[in-house]
Amino acid sequence: MTEPAGPAHRPPRSELGEMPAELWEEQAGWWQEGFTEGADEEYREQIMPLASRWLAGAERILDVGTGEGQVARQAVRDGAATVVGVDPTRAQVVEAAARAGGPAYARAGAAALPFGPATFDAVVACLVFEHVVAVDDALAEVARVLRPGGRFAFFLNHPLLQTPNSGWIDDHVLDPPEQYWRIGPYLQEDLSLEEVEPGVRIPFVHRPLGRYVNAMAANRLLLRHVDEPAPPTGFLDRSPEYPQGADYPRLLLLVAEKHEGLAPL
Repeated sequence: MTEPAGPAHRPPRSELGEMPAELWEEQAGWWQEGFTEGADEEYREQIMPLASRWLAGAERILDVGTGEGQVARQAVRDGAATVVGVDPTRAQVVEAAARAGGPAYARAGAAALPFGPATFDAVVACLVFEHVVAVDDALAEVARVLRPGGRFAFFLNHPLLQTPNSGWIDDHVLDPPEQYWRIGPYLQEDLSLEEVEPGVRIPFVHRPLGRYVNAMAANRLLLRHVDEPAPPTGFLDRSPEYPQGADYPRLLLLVAEKHEGLAPL
């Protein structure tokens, strides 16, 4: 549920042995105030329209890592008959229920979904799996609760930009000076605690893209569409100091379908 990496200085990370659940409870208010109900340009201009597009036509939708429920509420407004949001953070589920809007909510983690097989036509996970340690279990659960032919809309902070110690570089050694995005150790899986702004620390897992795609394939989730959109205008307008920001995708969307007949490789 972390904001995608942006054109700004990225603070150093510190290693973690596990994901401390209490941090999510402590930072729930930060998320609710800064990234929901139209407060964030990337959600408003890009993520929500993409979610509406790729969930269109689904009657039964599960929103994994729903937070305070903004994607789930949008799915109801778009016409889905049944929408359920799950999140392991109590403060998020309580706020989601208070904001109402039609979905039902339950407190659960991605690696242990409290639903039977083939319950949903579509599953959406929006900037969630970067914070899930048990990624193989979680993707297996997504596949289990999807009906055959069901769709998985999988939104990620782009792994290329979320490598450890990545960020914008103002290189004044070169003449003329250049600005570019430094890529950290991309191929290394990294579990760390990131200070996304002063006083706000978020547990984060970096994985290369292939790690996600192969785990999806192992669970018969066939990749059908990939989207790497340029950052939306609203975001670029508030980062004029980095004019090359439009050349770096902050968001990655993988759209997959469940195919029971596929044999695992």
